[in-house]
Amino acid sequence: MSGLHKWVFLVLSATQFILGMLGNGFIVLVNGSSWFKNKTISLSDFIIANLALSRIVLLWILLVDGVLIVFSSKVHDEGIIMQIIDIFWTFTNHLSIWLATCLSVLYCLKIASFSHPTFLWLKWRVSRMVVQMILGALVLSCASALSLIHEFKMYSILGGIDGTGNVTEHFRKKRNEYKLIHVLGTLWNLPPLIVSLASYFLLILSLGRHTQRMEQSGTSSRDPSTEAHKRAIKIILSFLLLFLLYFLAFLITSSSYFIPGTEMVKIIGELITMFYPASHSFILILGNSKLKHMFVGMLRCESGHLKPGSKGPVSM
Repeated sequence: MSGLHKWVFLVLSATQFILGMLGNGFIVLVNGSSWFKNKTISLSDFIIANLALSRIVLLWILLVDGVLIVFSSKVHDEGIIMQIIDIFWTFTNHLSIWLATCLSVLYCLKIASFSHPTFLWLKWRVSRMVVQMILGALVLSCASALSLIHEFKMYSILGGIDGTGNVTEHFRKKRNEYKLIHVLGTLWNLPPLIVSLASYFLLILSLGRHTQRMEQSGTSSRDPSTEAHKRAIKIILSFLLLFLLYFLAFLITSSSYFIPGTEMVKIIGELITMFYPASHSFILILGNSKLKHMFVGMLRCESGHLKPGSKGPVSM
């Protein structure tokens, strides 16, 4: 990798890291201060705050990973340091994805309207069920991180095998087994993706039925329920699109471990991977009325403070 490519990669990574830290840090600050002041917090704010915290950790891990790619590719590709980074990344990554999924389920059960007994049963127990999902997310995130131990053992076995002579066939079998385990590790992402897709389609179906009822009764389609449906749909859809892009980048980055001469592919995958936790925070801010109000108010104060002749937001 040339010096120019290194600096471009570092600048883009640092830019995404700073933006992500600002967005997620703002969410944690607003919800944390509100929790401290009121001694209570809603379930949605609790999920969003913890989601932002997990993404702050994830951004730090990705930044360290990117720096190792540029300055110490040998350490990045092997060694105990990379195994520790992989474990922390796997745990934080899956926890972040599951928290976003819990938020999608919460929005779906709170906003969507169906008369089916099963849906009504879930709707009445939404808080308990989402809390149980969060606890389950912690367990699954730990399990996904612990599953790497077997993969690390396979990797160390491959490193100790001489791929020449009589052990060539044995080496090939072990390498294929390692690749299979590595690829199967991506299946941990399928359950939250399926649950989020189900929440999205249920909200779409509920919005269609609600709009039809409004048209039949001659009521305006811009009622609070319709707006809530649309806002939740946009948040879940943005998560799904960014998550699919994130998952694709993860597959690209993972494939670079098995295909020689793909350092540039690894760098592109790393940049796309960082884009997901950095950008989705601003979507959450704009989709949450309290966060949006605070964010817009902060921007107005800053712009007013910068105007010539302005007394600033703290003037009496």
